[in-house]
Amino acid sequence: MEGALASPTIICLADCYQIHTSIQAFSPKQHQSSHPPDSFPSQPSTHCAQGRAHHFPEHGFPSHFPILSNRGGYGKKSGRSKRWREMLKLPPVSQCRELRHSIEKDYSSLCDKQPIGRLLFRQFCDTKYDLKGCIEFLDAVGEYEVTADEDQRSYGLQVFNTFFSVESAVPLPEIPSRVLRECWLKLKENPDKDVFEECTSFVHYYLSGEPFEEYLESPYFSRFLQWKWLERQPVTKNTFRNYRVLGKGGFGEVCACQVRATGRMYACKKLEKKRIKKRKGEAMALNEKRMPRKSVSLSYTYETKDSLCLVLTIMNGGDLKFHIHNLGNPGFDEQRAIFYAAELCCGLEDLQKERIVYRDLKPENILLDDRGHIRISDLGLAMEIPEGETIRGRVGTVGYMAPEVINNENYTFSPDWWGLGCLIYEMIQGHSPFRKFKEKVKREEVERRVKKDTEEYSKKFSEDSKSICKMLLTKNPKHRLGCKAGAVEVKGHPVFKDINFKRLEANMLDPPFCPDPQAVYCKDILDIEQFSTVRGVYLDTNDDMFYGQFATGCVSIPWQNEMIESGCFNDINKDEFDENTVLNLEEKMHYQVPKKKRGFFYRLLRRGVRVTSILLL
Repeated sequence: MEGALASPTIICLADCYQIHTSIQAFSPKQHQSSHPPDSFPSQPSTHCAQGRAHHFPEHGFPSHFPILSNRGGYGKKSGRSKRWREMLKLPPVSQCRELRHSIEKDYSSLCDKQPIGRLLFRQFCDTKYDLKGCIEFLDAVGEYEVTADEDQRSYGLQVFNTFFSVESAVPLPEIPSRVLRECWLKLKENPDKDVFEECTSFVHYYLSGEPFEEYLESPYFSRFLQWKWLERQPVTKNTFRNYRVLGKGGFGEVCACQVRATGRMYACKKLEKKRIKKRKGEAMALNEKRMPRKSVSLSYTYETKDSLCLVLTIMNGGDLKFHIHNLGNPGFDEQRAIFYAAELCCGLEDLQKERIVYRDLKPENILLDDRGHIRISDLGLAMEIPEGETIRGRVGTVGYMAPEVINNENYTFSPDWWGLGCLIYEMIQGHSPFRKFKEKVKREEVERRVKKDTEEYSKKFSEDSKSICKMLLTKNPKHRLGCKAGAVEVKGHPVFKDINFKRLEANMLDPPFCPDPQAVYCKDILDIEQFSTVRGVYLDTNDDMFYGQFATGCVSIPWQNEMIESGCFNDINKDEFDENTVLNLEEKMHYQVPKKKRGFFYRLLRRGVRVTSILLL
């Protein structure tokens, strides 16, 4: 990577994902309050291409591909191992006693943020008439927040009348009349996305009290503890099937992999331990674990004898560099460029909420998923900025580094807004603002252009797109768009007037481009360079502390989503409550009644007795 510290870059998984059926998230299914409290019906919650795109006919794959059937794996369960039930076997609740005492009893974490916890808490509430209305109200507000702007007022008034009118029969906790009056006036005059915010805070406050305490003593929480115990089990290389190498980064290679238990496909980024140590890349490796919502999601971390492994979201749509320069005329139409810019703005906002500056925004680090939404990848150069402080460092990629970075001045988040300006410009124009595509020019000349020259705009730019580029590419960071009020300031620019950011953040807006599911955006195996052997570097016990920080196993929220979306949560919950399950109502714990074990010789002799009896007859 020119001008950047060497760091691992996620490479395309499209070719691997091509051979595996897409994993589809399924819609939540409501269940009625008639379910007894000791049953658990399942209710689901809610690379990159460098090189040419390969198109294959529907049934024709090259011989070097590891073929999986369209419904691969065991039986009807796509990609699952024959032993998947054994791999995901829940422990007896008695085995979770220590976890029950040690887990933080936080309502927000247990009942809202964690997908399985949220699902089970809602199922618990559905069994209580007075709590069911609270869940219905929260769901209705969630729908309102992602409603199209033109329908907001009418839908908001409908929600208000359903839950707060005199005739309403829906039981809700008491909300002060002042709050309801203000809510009504906002809906009538100028409704916004947060009009019900104060009402929902009262509902959550109520649920976090006595209902939450009841939930902690219910079978539903016991079931959550069983899943939480399973989530915390060690992750090793045997958790996955590994497929072909897809590419390489600064510290190692990337290959496609599949979780044996669920069949879910991922990218596995393998960082070689010796290469990390040789290049003092420990901090950069740990940065890769800090991936906010709009970044490529991290699901597992583990270690092998030679590598530290990051298991990441599949992004099979290619990277922006490939799409800008390799498919048709360079650049995008403005509508597509602005859609991506809006998603990038949300991604940078997530990073900045965590006090993280990214510092390497460029097209090859922006990846498309199979629907056409984009994510930020490769946080190797990212850095956390302590509250009230600034940092300094000449890092990034030539042509995308901000003037203050080149000058080695102090900064906070200003380089990322500069990078966004560079990206918008390149997406529309077809090359970066200060260097044309594949132009042979020295680093010093590019840096001079960044500091001194004014970018040129063609007829491809509208007045609004030209305006936002100029405001983001302002040389002085004090006057740059986004450097005063952050993402809110950027989102308010007229170029985003047609973007509903609430719906965008909920992935409810259709992207202007959807990757071809029959196209593979990846190099051939023979085109991927091989790593040389690292010599003269030896690992010792001092490195073990770092490896312990890195290899922490499952990442809670992605893992829980995987269990739900793959159907494993549903299948296991149904199977656990058969005739062999006893519910101890006193302790609210489940105990499996063990089946009598039958050994090999018992079965053999029994079979022999039957054969003998038949012969005698």
